[in-house]
Amino acid sequence: MSGNRLLIAIVVAIAALAAPWVFYPVFLMKALCFALFACAFNLLLGYAGLMSFGHAMFFGMAAYFFGHTVKVWNWPMEFGLLAGVLGAAALGLVTGALAIRRQGIYFAMITLAFAQMVYFLCVQMPFTGGEDGLQGIPRKPLLGVIPTENDYGMYYIVLVIFLFGYGAIYRFIHSPFGQVLKAIRDNEQRAVSLGYEADRYKLLAFVLSAAVAGLAGATKAMVVHFATLTDVSAGTSGEVVLMALIGGLGTITGPVIGAFVVIAMQDYLAFVGQLVLVIQGVIFVVIVLGARRGLVGEFSAWWKARRRPG
Repeated sequence: MSGNRLLIAIVVAIAALAAPWVFYPVFLMKALCFALFACAFNLLLGYAGLMSFGHAMFFGMAAYFFGHTVKVWNWPMEFGLLAGVLGAAALGLVTGALAIRRQGIYFAMITLAFAQMVYFLCVQMPFTGGEDGLQGIPRKPLLGVIPTENDYGMYYIVLVIFLFGYGAIYRFIHSPFGQVLKAIRDNEQRAVSLGYEADRYKLLAFVLSAAVAGLAGATKAMVVHFATLTDVSAGTSGEVVLMALIGGLGTITGPVIGAFVVIAMQDYLAFVGQLVLVIQGVIFVVIVLGARRGLVGEFSAWWKARRRPG
């Protein structure tokens, strides 16, 4: 690791450890959950080139799985998190196995159709609580010994979960598997001609993305004590697209920055009511028209140009 990167890593680590004593811990935990969700979506679109309009179904269903197992079945929280991840991965396997048979807009519309089916099932199924959702999900000691009731202590647990998910995605991207995904994204026919089974790689990427999105959704339910229909709604699927685009698709840190920007706008501009959606829409248009690489992508391009001789 170069000196500049090491310095940046140290500064980020210190800021992450000190953050709950400066900002509201619940806001930070919510932002970390959505940052992990955006990273999962970026793995699918930014590196595999697969556009999903229904990624909220994995995020929201994992929240329901966590809430039901912890509140109704009285499972420990670590098993609730595992249930959320495995449930989201299973749903991703079923959805992906059908969706990857098509490409482009057809793939995206199949994911949207599945997401709408899941949404209406959540309205009807008793274990989700219907329109009331699952309320009052308890926080239990993690591993039976680590207290979670205090928001400051809970923040560090969420930070560890985020770093675990972020590290897993980083490993996926920088492995031979990730390199094949990029090759399929750039030129699928060439990758197939080299002997790679594109559909198998795309399905695995879809399942991995669903599993990490499930980890984010289950963690969010653990933080806020509830899971509702909003978590599986089309609006949440749209939000994660906005987060990834603002930060920068195909960058490892871009979705994190984008998630913090969007969640900060929702929290600190709440006094303007529905006008915050207009502000988000304007930002989206500006990014698409003027900064297609996102905040991190544009900064990286500027920095490389600045360091280029001459």
